[in-house]
Amino acid sequence: LQNLMRERQAAMQIASTREFLKYFGTFFGLSAVVLTTGAMKRKNPAFLMPILPLSFVFAYNYDMGYGTLLQRIKGEAENILDTQSTLLELPKGPLTFEDLEKIRSQTKFFREK
Repeated sequence: LQNLMRERQAAMQIASTREFLKYFGTFFGLSAVVLTTGAMKRKNPAFLMPILPLSFVFAYNYDMGYGTLLQRIKGEAENILDTQSTLLELPKGPLTFEDLEKIRSQTKFFREK
């Protein structure tokens, strides 16, 4: 059941990225045309500078929505689980029953009236 919910959330994320890409792609295309026209009219190539960061955002979102980014992320996550599992350990180790009892005794929320 949890895996089904995770799959649905991942599908929603991909669909959201694809929808965002439609709007951002339109913005990026219009911006590129306007900035290029401005650079040509004023003979100032500095007008083209905003296209560079916008192209990175566009490429990232395209890769997320239609490319292989999620597969690469999954592969890297599997690599971390297999070879660098020490990175996943909690600070001070796992939570123990004694830790929970200490927190419970210090918190007014859990005290009985």
